[in-house]
Amino acid sequence: MSDSLLQIDNVTVSFQGFKALDSVSFSLAPGSMRTIIGPNGAGKSTLMDTIIGRVRPVSGRILYKGSDITRLPEYEVVRRGICRKFQTPGILPTLTVEENIIVAAKRHRAWFKALRTHITAAECDRVEEILDLIVLREKRRMLAAHLAHGAKQWLEIGMVVASDAELLLLDEPAAGMTHQEREKTANLIKRLIGRCAFVVIDHDMDFVEQLNAPVSVLHMGRILCEGTIDEVRSNSQVKSVYLGRSLEAEADYAQA
Repeated sequence: MSDSLLQIDNVTVSFQGFKALDSVSFSLAPGSMRTIIGPNGAGKSTLMDTIIGRVRPVSGRILYKGSDITRLPEYEVVRRGICRKFQTPGILPTLTVEENIIVAAKRHRAWFKALRTHITAAECDRVEEILDLIVLREKRRMLAAHLAHGAKQWLEIGMVVASDAELLLLDEPAAGMTHQEREKTANLIKRLIGRCAFVVIDHDMDFVEQLNAPVSVLHMGRILCEGTIDEVRSNSQVKSVYLGRSLEAEADYAQA
């Protein structure tokens, strides 16, 4: 598909004969979002690792902007505009919120070079825009280490946006957050749709529902089903393998 930002084409990943991913395929349009859910061991993290270049598939291919990136090293994948965000925030704790954004916005990525290099008017405007976007303007002078957990996650998302990445891979971005923080995180991601594209994996079904994006369910390395969150929740196979109870158990529960 020439209009796809990301295309996963029959990707299979095997570890000593065990298929962590088995013929997985999907595509993602520019500025759109897809959420990936599934039980532990379903292959979600392996999928992220494969997209970013940490893991090599035994078959299939990954296209980004129409170019095959399947065999590229991770640093080259990142240079092309794909960034993965882990559960633990990857911020610079000894710098302020504003300085973290400056480092991300500068062409010189090494923090000591970025802070010593004069910031241009355009970069200054970008920093101000990001601070407003992640709602941390009032905490711009605070050391990043002193931020609450949710704010650290928002700061890292802001840093990724400032770096001009076009595809963000978010690994359980709401993990460890309060209900209010999860809601703010979902709203932040939705505000970025159109500006960036997202692949989000998460276990929190309420958080996934707030994102209001197409859902793919992984099970034993294969895509079990795809659809809206309501379609996924009503799928009998998903109820059995993801929600952890069989159809018979549901029937017994309904009759009780």
